[in-house]
Amino acid sequence: MSDLQPLSILYEDNHLLGVEKMINVPTQADASGDMDMLSILKEDIKVRFSKPGNVYLGLVHRLDRPVGGAMIFAKTSKAASRLSDAVRTRKFEKTYMAVVHGTPPAKQGRLTHTLLKNEKTNIVSVVPEGTPGGKNAILDYYVLGQTDKLSLVQVVLHTGRSHQIRVQCLAMGCPLYGDQKYGVELNKPGQQLALWSVSVGFPHPVTKEHVQLISIPPRDFPWSEWPEPLYKSAANQPFV
Repeated sequence: MSDLQPLSILYEDNHLLGVEKMINVPTQADASGDMDMLSILKEDIKVRFSKPGNVYLGLVHRLDRPVGGAMIFAKTSKAASRLSDAVRTRKFEKTYMAVVHGTPPAKQGRLTHTLLKNEKTNIVSVVPEGTPGGKNAILDYYVLGQTDKLSLVQVVLHTGRSHQIRVQCLAMGCPLYGDQKYGVELNKPGQQLALWSVSVGFPHPVTKEHVQLISIPPRDFPWSEWPEPLYKSAANQPFV
């Protein structure tokens, strides 16, 4: 963990732990064997609270490895179950920002596709409706700003499909900046994927009060093309 940046805790109580996920760190253990957020956070809780033995931490939602930003974990099984119910009943709000190549066809809109994941290649494709194994994918987008070649887009997910934002933006002709998987013809090796979880909102599993975690993208290119107040205002009050 010494090679990783310090943890940024956005919210914590006896039931929940909200953090800013680090870029290029897996959400949970995978075949790479690299340190993952779930393991890092369990170790952090163990050290900070001097807990012996195994630490429980429930995974409620996932972010792709190259994606950073707001993420919530459950510290009890009851909280995990109730947050999972919130995800299923669409009371779990997820808002992202992305920098895409080109200009979306409209300033705001809804994208609806059927997506199919190839488990062997880990590639997701848009397929005709009714394709066996295909899953419905819906998102709303709003264009927050533009430069000559790039657009800053706010995205509100209504479904949580694998690689959904990346694939649906590619399908509308605007692949994400830095995406080495879905937009390789426009992106250069080494460019960081410009996709960030700016807001996660949900009813608290015990108090039922609304909880919102906010995380602003780093001031690196291409995020630095737009002023920081724009990110903060959009994260607090989504346009879509």
